[in-house]
Amino acid sequence: MAPNDSAETTGNAADEATAGTMAGRRRAARYVVPVAVAGVAAATIGLVPALADSGDPDLPKITAQQLIEKIAASDTEQLSGTVKISTDLGIPSLGGLAGSLAQGDGAHGGSSADPQEKLTELASGTHTLRVAADGPDKQRVSILDSAAEYSVIRNGDQVWAYDSKSNEAFHATGDKASGHAEKRGEATVPDGVPTTPKAFAEEALKTAGPTTSVTVDGTAQVAGRDAYKLVIKPKQGGSTIGAITIAVDAKNGVPLKFTLSPSSGGKAVIDAGFTGVDFAKPAASSFTFTPPKGAKVTEADDAKAQQQAGKQAQEFKVPGGPAGLDGLDGLAGGKGVKVIGEGWSAVAEIEAPGGRAVPTSPKSGDVPPAAQQFLDSFGDKVTGKFGSGTVFKTRLVNALMTDDGKVYVGLVTKDALVRAADSAN
Repeated sequence: MAPNDSAETTGNAADEATAGTMAGRRRAARYVVPVAVAGVAAATIGLVPALADSGDPDLPKITAQQLIEKIAASDTEQLSGTVKISTDLGIPSLGGLAGSLAQGDGAHGGSSADPQEKLTELASGTHTLRVAADGPDKQRVSILDSAAEYSVIRNGDQVWAYDSKSNEAFHATGDKASGHAEKRGEATVPDGVPTTPKAFAEEALKTAGPTTSVTVDGTAQVAGRDAYKLVIKPKQGGSTIGAITIAVDAKNGVPLKFTLSPSSGGKAVIDAGFTGVDFAKPAASSFTFTPPKGAKVTEADDAKAQQQAGKQAQEFKVPGGPAGLDGLDGLAGGKGVKVIGEGWSAVAEIEAPGGRAVPTSPKSGDVPPAAQQFLDSFGDKVTGKFGSGTVFKTRLVNALMTDDGKVYVGLVTKDALVRAADSAN
């Protein structure tokens, strides 16, 4: 096992990382509405992965800074392999509510093959993915289960997605394709949904700043390859994140596997990594796709039109009418957002439109009974200098919604949210 080495991040790298963290907080804040706390957690998946050791190879000593540089300098653009992702955010079962939200009467694009919808499944449970990449313009990601397969294929400016269970395909080209996809060379997926260890690592390393400890903590063997273990920990208290561990291929610098350990202890929140990997050039056929006979094909433009139509239709179906939706949509739009604190303990404060209270009880039909049951299952009533409110919690992201129309959200504990709300009043 290699000796332990540590390095603290300073200078421009820390400034850039802090800026990246703040931008991430602002992105997360857009999703803070009562029935979408789970969405905040899903959008934060990019921060965290997981590691399981299968051996401790004897490797040359390396510092944390050198290992980070090795990741950044990696020029590996060709690979194929199998990735296992397990997520345990501690979100209670949605039951029938999940089905009703998922159907959405066409509000989510009208196709079961749309990547914007399908890949959110990675936010919970355990999934096996088959991935392949050949440079920045050719990638394939397939989600496998016992009875079906879902694939997203990018080849140049062409993006295809296919759901074998429903025999539906989704197609986008040019700018429409890039709007549905990441352009990082690992996967053709919606923004904020990493599907490979490298994508996870890039997001995790954005958190490295003055409030972060970064160390090398020995070695491991992952998918039959020797690797160093890079450990990222908050220096501050109050974060829900205990540590992030990244296994980095000792030869080519490619991240192979990751672990997020919560500060509360217990099972990892997210575990994602290769179970098998090959750095040879994948077959060209991996990036070609022709819709099977009889498949329903949805074009990106058609999906957008259906999405807009679905949203308009839903305005007349939600109990309480359009006024109820206006409060939630205005909150998600988020103009009045400010950040309290910094680094891992930063909390976003969001002002509800017009100072109206966020509906967290079924009065006047603001919240459907099924949604209220979901909220109550993981909400805690709290009080403080700010007044009173409810904390909606997961193992990673927590949100405090006050009775006077403010929302506080962050990767912090319930007590840290209350302290942030108190400090703002």
